[in-house]
Amino acid sequence: MTERPSSGGRLDQTPLPPDQVGLLEGLTTTRTIRRYTGDPVPPEALRAMLFAATRAPSGSNRQPFRFLVLVDGPKAVAAKQLVARGARQIWEAKRVADGYDRGTGTDDSSPKARMAASMQHYVDHLGEAPVLVFPCLVRHRAPFPTESASIYPACQNLLLAARALGFGAAFTVMHYPVESELRELLDIPEEVFLSGTITIGRPSGGHGPVRRRPLSEFVYSEGWGVPADWAVDPPGTKYTSAGPPKEAVHGQTDRPTRGDGAARR
Repeated sequence: MTERPSSGGRLDQTPLPPDQVGLLEGLTTTRTIRRYTGDPVPPEALRAMLFAATRAPSGSNRQPFRFLVLVDGPKAVAAKQLVARGARQIWEAKRVADGYDRGTGTDDSSPKARMAASMQHYVDHLGEAPVLVFPCLVRHRAPFPTESASIYPACQNLLLAARALGFGAAFTVMHYPVESELRELLDIPEEVFLSGTITIGRPSGGHGPVRRRPLSEFVYSEGWGVPADWAVDPPGTKYTSAGPPKEAVHGQTDRPTRGDGAARR
């Protein structure tokens, strides 16, 4: 649990709270958390998360990231409802397009059905999220392909800091359908890139370990598609079948040998 400041509420005199997890554990267990208890996120925890976010690297150290943090004020309530509306619009289209109600999606125990249930809960309750954060990129020149490298590391720092303090978060782009309304509501300047939407709260459930494809599918040595002999997963690694089939990336149909007792989920 995050403790209250020990200096009479003076955060400028209060050090950051201690981590609940080590760095490597946090990196490998920080899941997207879409269910929250509804408990508030204390100011000292928000301060720690945003401090960590602003320590991220950026091009030429310009630090162009800005964060609009909304909790429970009138604009926060309105913004949460706007994003919830956008989320429902995006999820309804994705649910149909990706066939979440067909095939294995009709089996409530399947990964596909569990993902659909998680997403449905998220969009149904997004307006109740304890904290809503809009990470923003202040542009100093015309948009260019790699500009997001100066904002998304800060977002990942925020997600990891939330994990370290016992909270959970979800990074989405659910604001897209309602972006113009959000900009008007929050007075976001035209030159600012609204880079995403992050919800934060106390998890109703648990974190990781996260499931991904085998390491050998991601890491090459000496050339494209050439496996690295050291790119092997630790014992007990569990996997997901999500993502494009290997042949779509490599032009091959074989798959590497899985690690100890790996489960494809």
